[in-house]
Amino acid sequence: MKRGWPPYGFALVGLGLILLFNAVASPGFLALEIRDGQVFGSLIDILNRAAPVVLVSLGMTLVIAAGGVDLSVGSSMAIASAAAGVLLAPPPGAPFDPVSSAPLVVLAALAAAGLCGALNGILVGWVGMQPIVATLALMVAGRGVAQLITQGQIIVIDSPEFEALGTGSAAGLPTPVVLAGVCLAALILAVRRTAWGLFTEAVGSNPRAAQLAGLPVRGIKMAAYTVCGLAAGLAGSIACADIQAADANNTGLYLELDAILAVSIGGGLLTGGRFSLAGAAVGAVLMQALTTTLLSRGVPPPIALSAKAGLIIAVVLFQSLAFRQAIARRRAASA
Repeated sequence: MKRGWPPYGFALVGLGLILLFNAVASPGFLALEIRDGQVFGSLIDILNRAAPVVLVSLGMTLVIAAGGVDLSVGSSMAIASAAAGVLLAPPPGAPFDPVSSAPLVVLAALAAAGLCGALNGILVGWVGMQPIVATLALMVAGRGVAQLITQGQIIVIDSPEFEALGTGSAAGLPTPVVLAGVCLAALILAVRRTAWGLFTEAVGSNPRAAQLAGLPVRGIKMAAYTVCGLAAGLAGSIACADIQAADANNTGLYLELDAILAVSIGGGLLTGGRFSLAGAAVGAVLMQALTTTLLSRGVPPPIALSAKAGLIIAVVLFQSLAFRQAIARRRAASA
């Protein structure tokens, strides 16, 4: 890529074109309004809807960078949501009273999802299972565990303090947007200001060489999967607070696919090594912006999904150096 051109540059261009189209087709699309100290507008709505995907994509970025993949993030979200719902509204016969402290409930949800991530890390890093097999097992079993926790029911919660996690605001922006932004900034600082990011890239690029160099390969993989689980736990808590219910059947369903696509669109290598946390966030926002645009235009969902797939393929192709070189050679030959 050109010098100074970020790996997610084409994703930024795609996002800019979508926003430009909306600005032309819908005057006032880019307008922002402040009411009661909170910012409102279509852009804010897109960021708010994209926040859970951004969170999951950040964790997925680290896992893929370390040479793995996590297909269980959706189930981890469901487990976190189920844990939060049961604590806030215990089913009849539960051996404990409702927990009134929202921070404690969120911590419990994070712990449950983080444990799922740590389990994946153990299976991949220490047991030596293939990442797709280990996480696929938890993808299937984890949603079953979430359904067991909720006894197969949708648990309706009534906790204004917890609901603010999904519907409230902070610093004038929706709480999910603020949380996603804080997590993005914190992880960027962690991987770029410490050796963690370099070690993760080394393990993903060549785990054998990294091991011979003395890097704790197992620990690095464990850390990546655990962080991915924690990110899924926060996203699951936000989803639960947003709909004010714990739905083990649908929370996080197929979100792992969106997260993997966001990593790819954001310039990360699915084979491991090079990664971009900012790029993954841009990729997640790009997909949400496209989905919002198509649905707001009355495009039927099947066609909208096809258009979404087409844009993703186009962005990934243009990010490929080999593809751009092939186009350049063809142009030179026809000149």
